[in-house]
Amino acid sequence: MPEHWPHAAEFTAETLYLNTASMGLPPRATQEALRVAHAGWAAGRLQPPDFDAAITDARAAYARLVGVDPSTVAVGHQVSPFVGLVAAAVPDGAEVLVAEGEFTSVTFPFAAHADRSVQVVEVPLADLPERVGPDTAWVAVAAVQSADGALADLAALEAACARHGADMLLDLTQASGWLPVDASRFAVTVCGCYKFLLSPRGTAFLTVRPDVTDRLRPLAAGWFAGEDPWASIYGLPLRLAPDARRFDVSPAWFDWVGTAASLDFLLGVGRDALHAHALEVAAAFSHAADLPEPGSAILALATDDAVPDLLAAHDVVAAQRAGRLRVSFHVHNTVDEVTPLGAALRGHVRPG
Repeated sequence: MPEHWPHAAEFTAETLYLNTASMGLPPRATQEALRVAHAGWAAGRLQPPDFDAAITDARAAYARLVGVDPSTVAVGHQVSPFVGLVAAAVPDGAEVLVAEGEFTSVTFPFAAHADRSVQVVEVPLADLPERVGPDTAWVAVAAVQSADGALADLAALEAACARHGADMLLDLTQASGWLPVDASRFAVTVCGCYKFLLSPRGTAFLTVRPDVTDRLRPLAAGWFAGEDPWASIYGLPLRLAPDARRFDVSPAWFDWVGTAASLDFLLGVGRDALHAHALEVAAAFSHAADLPEPGSAILALATDDAVPDLLAAHDVVAAQRAGRLRVSFHVHNTVDEVTPLGAALRGHVRPG
């Protein structure tokens, strides 16, 4: 293992794991935090308020990671309910632009409003900026596409939306953790934490720009969305938090213990270092496999019939998405481990 990247030693995978785009691996600190929490639960020594610190810490850590104030961050459990808040606020008959082949947690919540004549229009990812027009209310897109790792042109989209008065919802699920993004630039961002944020499935974040907060209805408001959650458990009147916490969903406690630990680990590595390392490892694999220089931590590859056996011989865990082999690279991977795999796949894979 290269001495210049010690962070890979914090993981315990028994395979050549190239599947973070499906499910991230927990570092040792996360494994230990969950072990301690489950032991406390089993011993009868944990109470619900004991989880508050982990949730507060996770919210603050994520805010640092994406460059926003914690007051603009809401916590939830999945991406699609957060997207649904935006979809419910789209005016009747308005146009929403999405990328062709976009992950359906981003598109289905808008398409569910067809009875209000909300027009959801699919556009090739590269053409999205020039397709934004005066009828566009929202652009909803992933910063990094799930199927193939393609990156959206965020600067061009941001400029196009500004020209036409459109808002932008950005899904960071396949980006946060390896690709630095300033979430404060966008009206709304959403992020599931179980991929490049290395967290248990069941935690997600929403960021809402302050000028957008009052335009979204807190459709899932419950006690945890209260200004003082522990004083918001019983009875009316409605007394929600004044900031983005009004969109909080009652947390899955143990998942947030893991999320807080994983985010603390990632911040310790650093955003720029995570980005540089993911691209370095992806480039090493691509060079060995005689593939073009990658610009993403996620690659989609067309394969021949020899590839399944080659992957098995190297004990690789990857994914099949949209008819292609999808490999993804993150903090636990090293140049030394992916280079032999790339060499073995040379001539058997090509860009998808």
